[in-house]
Amino acid sequence: MAPLIASGVTRRYGVRAVVEDVSLTLPPGEITALLGASGAGKSTLLRLFAGFEPVEAGEIRLGEAVLSAPGRTVASEKRRIGLVFQDFALFPHLTAARNVAFGLKHLGKAEAKARALDWLARFGLSARANAYPHELSGGEQQRVAIARALAPEPAAILMDEPFSGLDPSLRDSVRDAALSAVREAGIPALLVTHDPAEALEHAGRIAILAQGRLLQAGPSAEVYSRPASAAVAAALGQISSFAAEAAPAGLVDPPAPAGSLVCVRPEGVILDPAAPVRAAVKARTHQKLHLQAGAITLTAYAPPGSTAEPGSDTGIRLDPRFTFIFPSGDA
Repeated sequence: MAPLIASGVTRRYGVRAVVEDVSLTLPPGEITALLGASGAGKSTLLRLFAGFEPVEAGEIRLGEAVLSAPGRTVASEKRRIGLVFQDFALFPHLTAARNVAFGLKHLGKAEAKARALDWLARFGLSARANAYPHELSGGEQQRVAIARALAPEPAAILMDEPFSGLDPSLRDSVRDAALSAVREAGIPALLVTHDPAEALEHAGRIAILAQGRLLQAGPSAEVYSRPASAAVAAALGQISSFAAEAAPAGLVDPPAPAGSLVCVRPEGVILDPAAPVRAAVKARTHQKLHLQAGAITLTAYAPPGSTAEPGSDTGIRLDPRFTFIFPSGDA
């Protein structure tokens, strides 16, 4: 198994760089989640990996084999890279079994059919082998799409928002089955998503993209607990941000340098009746509290049994594990 590697890749549309000088390694056997706001360049980077678009600078390699470089693009069908999209993209005139067997033309007919049926069985779809896409539920269609991508034993797999179109009641079970199969394949895997919870729960590595540039990449726990900037911290979940000098005395310990930006996750705001810093409870939604401490506002999670309600006040302190301080230029 070889890693899939982007080294300094750039893709421009006219004069605008949609992906700019991005270097990202997708190691075998791990799922790397690619996060970023709409327009960040996530899908374009996936298309560069897939060979759908050329690079203007840098290169894409599978191990030592160069797949893309300026003036050279190996055709997508020759890259041995599986693809899964949000809209499933199944062939409507083929049964589930024949969809899965579509990429197995290098095998004999009997062997291709046997392998397709084996993959359908892995996803609990044996009884749906002869069903056409319009006869399948959304969850069944997506499992067929994943099986079709994995059946040819690809060298890597790229998934573009593959679960976002599913009904919430199906999403978890389909995602668990699909990503389990991807991990078992032991190949590099890229999961493009806009959902930080999905990335943190299901991906071993995370990469954050903004305006075409890679902000940070690494193991999920490391990126979450040691974000390189406020933008990275915000990309992985809600944060409260405030200027260091606006914080009530004693809240940030040790004190943050003047001019710096303090970011804290909700789990980092600890309700402590004995704490000297006080905060007013302005609102409560389920287990989330909105607090006012002097000039700053904070969001916190109410601990089990908490009686904090709007109009009350409470002592608060910050957990340094979930509190990040950045120079103002790193916001």
